[in-house]
Amino acid sequence: MDDDLHNTASIRFATFLSPILYAAYEYIAWYVGETIGCATSLSVGQSFEELADGQVDVGFICGLPYVLMARQPSCPVELLAAPVVRGERYRHKPIYFSDVIVRSDSPYASFDDLGGCVWAYNERESHSGCKLVCYSLLERGKGPDYFGKTVKSGSHLSSLEMVIEGKADAAAIDSHMLDVLCARDEKLTAKLRVIAVLGPSSIQPVVVAKRLDKELKRGIQEALVTMHLDARAASGLHKGLIERFAVVTDEQYDDIRGMLAQVEGWVGGPKGPW
Repeated sequence: MDDDLHNTASIRFATFLSPILYAAYEYIAWYVGETIGCATSLSVGQSFEELADGQVDVGFICGLPYVLMARQPSCPVELLAAPVVRGERYRHKPIYFSDVIVRSDSPYASFDDLGGCVWAYNERESHSGCKLVCYSLLERGKGPDYFGKTVKSGSHLSSLEMVIEGKADAAAIDSHMLDVLCARDEKLTAKLRVIAVLGPSSIQPVVVAKRLDKELKRGIQEALVTMHLDARAASGLHKGLIERFAVVTDEQYDDIRGMLAQVEGWVGGPKGPW
């Protein structure tokens, strides 16, 4: 490995995604460090400003915040790679879905049944939990008041718990996260039903601060996209239901850009209806 990489003190990773996959991200950060000969650390990201002000070097982030940052005249990050999730529906591509869930004993059978329901969403700046749902309402010719009541839960996991506990009728959950949860807890599948699948969309990318050395960024990317070729590393990825990492380009996130543009023009202004 290049001496410049060895001389790098530490690479600071941060995850801005569900804690359900924290252990997988922690292993990935460790593996990258081992591969390129740098110390690494992983923290839970608090603000995307951390990528701009030098506190975080590499981030696991949602596609929507990436698209919003890329709008800036001086975008602080660039794409490195994105995960390819294990499972037939992912078609060996860096995509994911938004699974619309209800309780197993719910009378709701499809998205078109949900008029007037209590809907839980994680946060406004989530593609799978909010903006994709708004776009799907638009596609179906339904207004922003289609759901009887919308409740901000704060996270995908909280939305799921609200549905299970009967505090909400339905929610849209990141399919990667839901697949991991169901693989860990078979009883969960008996408590829930998926009544609609929204997407696919380009999956959450790994981004790197532009300020990092070019060779260092190349080394991190190479470690990510080849780690599945290492049998031990592949086993670590599989625990998070990740098949491999793939190089992704800015253009691949045009799907999210297009949906966001339509939602921003919808009733309710730039932030959407909720």
